[in-house]
Amino acid sequence: MMVIKKFRDGSELGQSAAKSFSELANQAIAERGRFLVSLSGGGTPMKLYERLAEETLDWSRVHFFWGDERCVPVEDAGNSFGQVKKVLFDKISAMNTHRVQSELEPDSAARDYAQTLSRFADPPLGFPRFDLVLLGMGDDGHTASLFPGSPVDESTPTLAVTAHYQDRPANRITLTPLVFNQAREIWFLVTGKGKAETLKNVIEGEFKPEMYPAQRIHPIHGNLVWMIDEAAGSQLN
Repeated sequence: MMVIKKFRDGSELGQSAAKSFSELANQAIAERGRFLVSLSGGGTPMKLYERLAEETLDWSRVHFFWGDERCVPVEDAGNSFGQVKKVLFDKISAMNTHRVQSELEPDSAARDYAQTLSRFADPPLGFPRFDLVLLGMGDDGHTASLFPGSPVDESTPTLAVTAHYQDRPANRITLTPLVFNQAREIWFLVTGKGKAETLKNVIEGEFKPEMYPAQRIHPIHGNLVWMIDEAAGSQLN
């Protein structure tokens, strides 16, 4: 099932998403004893993470993973784990953060993260069935580190990626749709007028997954929720 939720701006989006995050976490903990969430980097979800630091949850039962990561040290400004550590993990004394070993070479980091995922596998899967996956979408329709022109038939849970995005070359690790699409809930957080045309094409346009990797995300047995602000959704019917 796909749902579109529109908000006035990123701040309102973050506030609402934090409340929904807490409700989903409490439900998962009550039903399965833990909450497995895959986080996204970037500016838009930071509003959510800042709000989450104010939420009261049994954080000892929340396990944080990553949809993708740049292969740079944690201290680097481009490291997503490092960004979230400052605004959320340090404030809630997070105990279960399963970061990508971003100091390794990409291929080694991808293999290592696949091993991390396997320790939380939901058989017969070789990786966890996430309770929640958070994703963003770039101006070009990429999501996580799945970029336009990349293979659409990934057969492994993790990939090493060399991407030149907005003239910023970077070695990255990403989870693949093989993992994302098994999630119980997937949220796309999208803000800004610059993404309006691409968002329209992804949601309402022709299915072109090689051109728009965000179209590769369609949970098999879960919910897909687009949380967007008015600017990003300005061209939707």
